Amino acid sequence: MKEFLKYTLATIVGILLLGLIIGIFSLLALSGLASMSSVSEPIKSNSVMVIDLDGALDERAVDNPFAELMGGGSESLGLNDLLTSIKSAKENDDIKGIYLKVGQFGGGTPAMLQELRDALVDFKKDGKFIISYADNYGQGAYYLCSTADSLLINPEGMVELAGMSLSTMYYKNLMQKIGVKAQVFKVGTYKSAVEPYILDDMSEPNREQLTVLSDEIWDEMLDDMSKSRKIAKEKLDALVDSGMMLKDAKYYVKNKIVDKLVFADEISSVIKNMMKGDKNKDGEYNETKFANVATSANNAPKSMSGDIVAVYYATGEIVQDESPTSFGSEEMIVGSEVVKDLKKLADDDEVKAVVLRVNSPGGSAFASEQIWHQVMNIKSKKPIVVSMGGYAASGGYYISCAADWIVAEPTTLTGSIGIFGMFPDASELMNDKLGLNVATVKTNEYADFGGYYRPFNENESALLQGYINRGYELFTKRCADGRGMSQDSIKVIGEGRVWTGVHAKKLGLVDQLGNLEDAIAVAKKKAKIEECTVKDYPVQKTFFEQLMDKTSESSIAEAQLKQNLGEFYDVYRAAKDLQSKDRIQAALPYKLKFNL
Repeated sequence: MKEFLKYTLATIVGILLLGLIIGIFSLLALSGLASMSSVSEPIKSNSVMVIDLDGALDERAVDNPFAELMGGGSESLGLNDLLTSIKSAKENDDIKGIYLKVGQFGGGTPAMLQELRDALVDFKKDGKFIISYADNYGQGAYYLCSTADSLLINPEGMVELAGMSLSTMYYKNLMQKIGVKAQVFKVGTYKSAVEPYILDDMSEPNREQLTVLSDEIWDEMLDDMSKSRKIAKEKLDALVDSGMMLKDAKYYVKNKIVDKLVFADEISSVIKNMMKGDKNKDGEYNETKFANVATSANNAPKSMSGDIVAVYYATGEIVQDESPTSFGSEEMIVGSEVVKDLKKLADDDEVKAVVLRVNSPGGSAFASEQIWHQVMNIKSKKPIVVSMGGYAASGGYYISCAADWIVAEPTTLTGSIGIFGMFPDASELMNDKLGLNVATVKTNEYADFGGYYRPFNENESALLQGYINRGYELFTKRCADGRGMSQDSIKVIGEGRVWTGVHAKKLGLVDQLGNLEDAIAVAKKKAKIEECTVKDYPVQKTFFEQLMDKTSESSIAEAQLKQNLGEFYDVYRAAKDLQSKDRIQAALPYKLKFNL
């Protein structure tokens, strides 16, 4: 028996040691890969830069190595890296063209796609070429790839051009079934974030603004694609209405939607033909990944002046503090952290100007006010310019309005100047469905204010609406002061209404239509500097910082949940939102789904 126990224990110890050794080697291997990713390979002559359009498009690449190690991660394409690589490739004589290789491309917003597309158009201005290939083109991928000199597709492929649609899910009937009601307080006719919880269909004001938004965004996309493909805008729109996605691939060639039908193994010969020239008669070429070009550009010598233009990325929903109930797999603007970061930039004498890159649908009204205060602090010491990405709405506009200058993409969604509060009433669920009753003893009238086990009474509702009204007054005053407009004028274009960048410029909510590069140019001009180093903030976490991050576990769980639930993830998310968010919100009036 003793021998049995001895050998059994020895086996267990051996297995544990082996597991520990394998774990250490795995970490070392991953660490090696992480360090290698920061070293660029030399770019050879006659190179083609390959951009794999495979994964979700984010402002900055979101890497979670621990999640990927456990099978819970997903590919993330950083818009910043893509833009850097395209600009660098344009200036590099060894790079002759770009190959857009389309995979499972998704995510991103119309404005992010528009900024990336503009960079591709600019790349071609000096005679360089772009080629693209896909087995199937989604609408967002096709919008980008329509810039290509040679747009190729598999002979059995599909072009999923169908037009623009915006959709949102409604939860009122589901909530009724389980006995939960949403108690809503808001200012703004178009402030429709609360609609999914109190209606089972769109209100007319919401339908009106969604119709205008979808029409304006589609018009921008249609205009861009028609110019690149040299197809009349009206004809292209008619082709889309013909049910293009279900047509034979030969139909695409006939109508100039694509240039040629080829199989994947024929791409190399097409690129060789594009590469042929006096100094390269056989068309031989080398490939380099866009990440390698971006790394090379980022490792280039910095300006000797020591002057810095800081680009601060404010991406995601605005919250005051990151908490265990936060969604670990999604980016957030954590107010308490952003305030500290912006104060450091304000106090840093080497930072001559700040570009605040905002891509946010809004969120906590309280956190938005704290960030606004730090924007004003920077403004008192140095220029601050806002570059709007996909969204800069509600709280996203709140934190932008005080800037010296605001630059937006034509398809940026902005405005949504309004505030709402939403509180769950679960009394029916508890009393009628679960048979639970709550008895309360209190010393003062409002000691049990906000309890989810009962609805608000008339006095409480009046107090809450007054609180929301004051928040709206403050929000509109911030906007009026920042934009040099009267508060009444802001209220006329406020009401929670969302506008595209094109419309917002006409209304005076933004100063200029353009991209991040345009915003940086404005910042340099206002700071009266020519040579400088453009530096991104906040500094992204290292491999080991991400690995040891306390949110890694929740990131993995959230990613797996999103993958497993599919479309029903939104229902789960809505329930968590109702439970965990700040009750007073300056947020986009709906969760939009773009068919991109």
